[in-house]
Amino acid sequence: MKKLLASALAVAVLSGAVLPGATALAQTAASVEPIDGIAAIVDEDVILKTELDRAVNNILAQYAGRENQLPPRDVLQRQVLERLVLVKLQVARAQGTGVRVTDQEVEQAIAGIAQQNRVSPEQLRQQLAREGTPYTDFRNSIRDELLIQRLRQRFAQSRVSVSEAEVDAAMAAQANQGAQYHLAHILVALPEGATAEQIATAQKKVEGVKALIDKGEMDFSAAAVRYSDSPNALEGGDLGWRSVDEIPNAFASLMRNMSPGQVTDPIRGPSGFQLLKLVEVRDASQAGPNMVTQYQARHILIRTSDSVDDAKAKAQAQTLQARLMGGADFALLAQENSQDQSSAPKGGELGWFTRDEFGPEFGNAVAGLQPNQVSQPIRTQAGYHLIKLEATREADVGERNRRAQVQETIGRRKLEDEWNRFLREMRGEAFVDVRVGKTADAEATSAAPASNG
Repeated sequence: MKKLLASALAVAVLSGAVLPGATALAQTAASVEPIDGIAAIVDEDVILKTELDRAVNNILAQYAGRENQLPPRDVLQRQVLERLVLVKLQVARAQGTGVRVTDQEVEQAIAGIAQQNRVSPEQLRQQLAREGTPYTDFRNSIRDELLIQRLRQRFAQSRVSVSEAEVDAAMAAQANQGAQYHLAHILVALPEGATAEQIATAQKKVEGVKALIDKGEMDFSAAAVRYSDSPNALEGGDLGWRSVDEIPNAFASLMRNMSPGQVTDPIRGPSGFQLLKLVEVRDASQAGPNMVTQYQARHILIRTSDSVDDAKAKAQAQTLQARLMGGADFALLAQENSQDQSSAPKGGELGWFTRDEFGPEFGNAVAGLQPNQVSQPIRTQAGYHLIKLEATREADVGERNRRAQVQETIGRRKLEDEWNRFLREMRGEAFVDVRVGKTADAEATSAAPASNG
């Protein structure tokens, strides 16, 4: 939920109202709204000037007292508008491929955000009002973030795989090098099929940025905010902590020979020119506790879909629960009724698993049961579950956990590369008519001084 909180707030900062008539507005934009009322048309949707202004002002408020770290207003506007464009495109793609988010799921996510902030949902609503954020806008931004998350999950399932050989190689590398690296980067992007002139201009810009940093005229974070074309530019280019297997091989070899605070020379990659900064290094070779609680359980799943609404699926799960309370055999009911094709033939048997293996909602429900107890209907992304806990045990799963963690980190690195490529392709194929900030691109290109070297 913390990840959802951070992502949702980021989308909320950038997103304005998602108007019910946005599609129709895009189609008749010129006649319904004055030109200066529309910041951009994105395929069949629009970004209103008020949305863009609100998002830019939110960024300015975040940097109150540190405005000198931000680029000029028109360049900041271009950066924020590009993020809003990507949000619109991702949401449209998610909806177009059948991804759905129910009102109940949005409310659950908001309740989780309120809990993380140690306030009630009503107090969260009041806090948003005090900050000038309409609750409808915030709620729509949460829905957009959930849609984007699920689109990304589907993408990962279809495009990203990690072999056992890759895990073996990464674990061998970890045995020899247990370090983790906190990284930041600045990207000067290049379009697909860049011309020699475009490459020369980008190289001149990145060398100029590097010169500013080397001379101490600007720190790395401020330079990233002002000059980077990366989606995380407004976060100072921060990439967070990465283990060796999460860093491309060409970069990992550089990191091993750098000291904290050092910045690489410009590196040419598939997206353009990059500057990488090693912020910190820490030792990750010490393994955590190997003993974890495992659960053995059965479940019955009633899926929700476009043809089976939430209320109907819940009612079916409640009917099955009543039969179980009346003495029906759980395994037999699972065989006859569960829509989980992998476990239904086995009477719903899931084997031994750890708490978070099937997601937080499922794990929290299992952890709250006593052996032989059956849960209430539990809502997850898949649908409604009835869960029967059979036993628990303490198990040493250190090696298994380490392999799972390595597999996850490799998959995350691959997903990041593939997802960024997917976003660039989607952005390149989209119809985007920008109505504001026409001079921002020229400003961004010329903002960094040329290198004297």
